[in-house]
Amino acid sequence: MAKIDFDYIWTDKKRTIFGLPISFTRYILTEKKLITQTGFLSITEDEVELYRVSDKSLQLPLGQRMFGCGTVIINCRDTDTPIKEIKSIKEPRKFMALLEENVDIQRDKYRVRGRDMIGGYDDCDCDSE
Repeated sequence: MAKIDFDYIWTDKKRTIFGLPISFTRYILTEKKLITQTGFLSITEDEVELYRVSDKSLQLPLGQRMFGCGTVIINCRDTDTPIKEIKSIKEPRKFMALLEENVDIQRDKYRVRGRDMIGGYDDCDCDSE
């Protein structure tokens, strides 16, 4: 795996059988971005700016729960990855709390709130007179 040469708040690997981190997918949370690194010889990175996160949910299937893992699904206002899955990570509730805290910090920094993330009146199907 490539050397991570930036400061990060949290990092984990996608867990496989028995909750072991034997995969080539790494998740990295920095102050500004959520990064997904995949690959072994050829590494691909996908980034989402934290202020673009609009919603998150938690999935706890039995197989993951048995090993203290879960999957966090993140909806964002990003063109290439509107739905981002952070699959099978340890302590998913702790990650969600950390993510929420940093999303709020970035939204305050860019002065963006949830209502600003929703489309304007042109997206409405309502009848205006």
